[in-house]
Amino acid sequence: MSETTGASYAAAGVDIEAGDRAVELMKEWVKKTQRPEVLGGLGGFAGLFDASALKRYERPLLASATDGVGTKVDIARQLGVYDTIGHDLVAMVMDDIVVCGAEPLFMTDYICVGKVHPERVAAIVKGIAEGCVLAGCALVGGETAEHPGLLGEDDFDVAGAGTGVVEADRLLGPDRIRKGDAVIAMAASGLHSNGYSLVRHVLLNQAGLALDTRIDELGRTLGEELLEPTKIYSLDCLALTRTTDVHAYSHVTGGGLAANLARVIPDGLHAIVDRTTWTPAPIFDLVGKTGQVERLELEKTLNMGVGMIAIVPEDSTDAALATLADRGVDAWVAGEITDRGDHETGAALVGDYAS
Repeated sequence: MSETTGASYAAAGVDIEAGDRAVELMKEWVKKTQRPEVLGGLGGFAGLFDASALKRYERPLLASATDGVGTKVDIARQLGVYDTIGHDLVAMVMDDIVVCGAEPLFMTDYICVGKVHPERVAAIVKGIAEGCVLAGCALVGGETAEHPGLLGEDDFDVAGAGTGVVEADRLLGPDRIRKGDAVIAMAASGLHSNGYSLVRHVLLNQAGLALDTRIDELGRTLGEELLEPTKIYSLDCLALTRTTDVHAYSHVTGGGLAANLARVIPDGLHAIVDRTTWTPAPIFDLVGKTGQVERLELEKTLNMGVGMIAIVPEDSTDAALATLADRGVDAWVAGEITDRGDHETGAALVGDYAS
């Protein structure tokens, strides 16, 4: 009588051994993110963070955020470049947290793949770990899930969640903003991680451009431009709050500059942002002209060259710009806070972009 082999996890497409190897490969990168408050190492069921570190706060408020990087992961998949997408993930999560003035503390990640390729997973985690170092937070744990049959062998997605802390009386936001405050723009490194469904549709599907096509106005290939990592502003914003009387921040992500800025503007006030104060990078013009995308649609979808906004008292602008310049952040006064008047929303862009 012949023996038969029953069903198994491996036969269903899940490779436990490959997952274990991926964990071993990523350990050295996770270790580089550790803060003194982190207890234990990678491999436990939960990451541990010593909350006694919060005793130095009078009234500590914990801030949390979660996000992903959207369809930018498909660009990474097509190019076979996996060690930069993690920067995008950290930026999306931790720069949301720093908006309220909170110091990033720790982060966890979730990586979902069709098939575990240990070196690829380790490269993704390497990018996340490098991003955490740039944000000043620890990577305390995560999960790698293999979903055969749901995702193709080369398909993947990433998501993350983070926690930060801020003293209650130093919480930033709408309550601090006053008429006459200055709106300071901080330059984006590129498209960041929003609007890629539009960008991919216009440049790859409609125009049929290949990712390895060199675009003269970009000064590099299309793929290199699209994979430019999102700038992480966390430590820059924290430095600014230490040296300047910052009233609020706005992280410019999905929805564009005006919509995100409006989220922190209180009733009765209005933020006017002057387009003439900067020139968007060539990638924005390329998307607009190639797809005949109207300016309003571009501005509702892409950051147009501004990744973070700081709102400060008018007499603090010089100090704020000096701090950011010292840290290598390209920043400028882009507008001001005025009365709401008849404006329906809390923020608007005016004028034409500088050429």
